[in-house]
Amino acid sequence: MRLSKFTWFLTALIAIIYTATLIVIQIESPYHIQAESYRRWRETYIIKQSANRAFVNTSNNRAKPVTLSEGQGYGLYITAAAGQHGWAKSRDFDQLLNYYLAHRDYVGNHHQTPTYLMQWRQYQKNGHWASDINSATDGDLFIAMALHQAARVWPKRAGYYRNLERHLTNDILAYEYNPHTRSLTVGDWATSKSKYYRLMRTSDVAPTFFDTFYQSSHDQRWRIVKDGMLDHLADLSAQHRTGLVPDFAWVTADSAKPVKSWTMASKNDGNYFANACRVPMMLANSKDPRAQKTLTRMMKFFSRRSYVSYVTAGYTLTGKKLNHHQSASFSAPIFLAVSRNRNHGYDNLFSSQKFIFSKPLPKDNYYDATLTTIAAMEGMN
Repeated sequence: MRLSKFTWFLTALIAIIYTATLIVIQIESPYHIQAESYRRWRETYIIKQSANRAFVNTSNNRAKPVTLSEGQGYGLYITAAAGQHGWAKSRDFDQLLNYYLAHRDYVGNHHQTPTYLMQWRQYQKNGHWASDINSATDGDLFIAMALHQAARVWPKRAGYYRNLERHLTNDILAYEYNPHTRSLTVGDWATSKSKYYRLMRTSDVAPTFFDTFYQSSHDQRWRIVKDGMLDHLADLSAQHRTGLVPDFAWVTADSAKPVKSWTMASKNDGNYFANACRVPMMLANSKDPRAQKTLTRMMKFFSRRSYVSYVTAGYTLTGKKLNHHQSASFSAPIFLAVSRNRNHGYDNLFSSQKFIFSKPLPKDNYYDATLTTIAAMEGMN
């Protein structure tokens, strides 16, 4: 009888410990994934150029580093998010910020006018660093948003960060905005004299960013940009049953159409590819009905693909696979979107896209690693 009681007690104790362990794992696992993703991403992709400067290496080769304004924007954005958890300090943020400030772009016929936009690429040439002129809007948007977040994370530096945010958002509107199309251009080089003045990058449709910039500046143009770009994105999404949108589109004041191959960067410029794959991430936190409708159309397409097989790295706008392999660059934004929008008819994507966290962050794929880190930081809160 004593043995029976002891056995019962031991069994109950084991059950309690097991249950408690499961609860702890469920609570701590997302935190652990976030912390490890940030730590590994920082160790792999951040390179210190000097005591006060650091950059995000986008080349996947530390011996031949390349910096993109897009990557620097992501780096600042991720570091500000890490700062909320105490994993990054303002000095870490400032090192990345100082690199950006040292590579601001110039505009004008002779590139004589300084701006707060970042030059789009830096690399080593003949043993020296070179920096390519012209900006890229996606990088500038993330730098501006990161500055806004940093002001809240590190209050002692808030005045400095907000001042830079104001200068940068003013210059985005001054040099990367087409009032005729109600949209941001792809960079400061796409001026009214350029044939690319009406070109829109779909992943630049960032409604929550635009809301933030309006609240900070009270500049009505941010509302115009939000309305115009969401209208164009909704128009593009409605053109195909899949709801998918292209990497780039030609836009007017009230219309949008996908570009053809090789218009801007690759044969997939008119497909759902390396730029458009970020669209679910950019719409994930928006409550605007147009953003929600576009996101839902896209996510339900991916949900159906997930039931049949799996989401692959790129599609034509009619839904034909461009590849037969999975890619975290495509799956991470989808995971982030579904994690922020549960019970919308595509919850199966939460489980199917979670594979991005099943193995260590890649050390040889900046884009996959960076979008996965953003998904971890924002999709597991």
